[in-house]
Amino acid sequence: MQAGQLDQRISVERLQGGFDELGQPLPDTWAHLFTCWAEVSPLLGREYLAAQAAVSEVTARIRMRFRPWMTAQDRVIHNGTVYQIESVIDVRSANRELHLMCKALG
Repeated sequence: MQAGQLDQRISVERLQGGFDELGQPLPDTWAHLFTCWAEVSPLLGREYLAAQAAVSEVTARIRMRFRPWMTAQDRVIHNGTVYQIESVIDVRSANRELHLMCKALG
């Protein structure tokens, strides 16, 4: 992967939860993990009518350097758009590059 292709900044967040000192569940919040350079490529733009409401679905592939702790439970923010990670792919199992297959959240 050439560094020049990673020309967009993204932020990765992870859902944090837990329990307080009385054992009560805390509200889930998204905590910032890191910011890095990546390549964000839209794959599919599709608009359709569902239940008489317009729904827009955008799918994107995000290429970034390998990070072993990335999971599909994390989310990505790019230019104000929040992406849900559908899958994390280690390209050629080489631990050098990740492809995140994502869906934009409404």
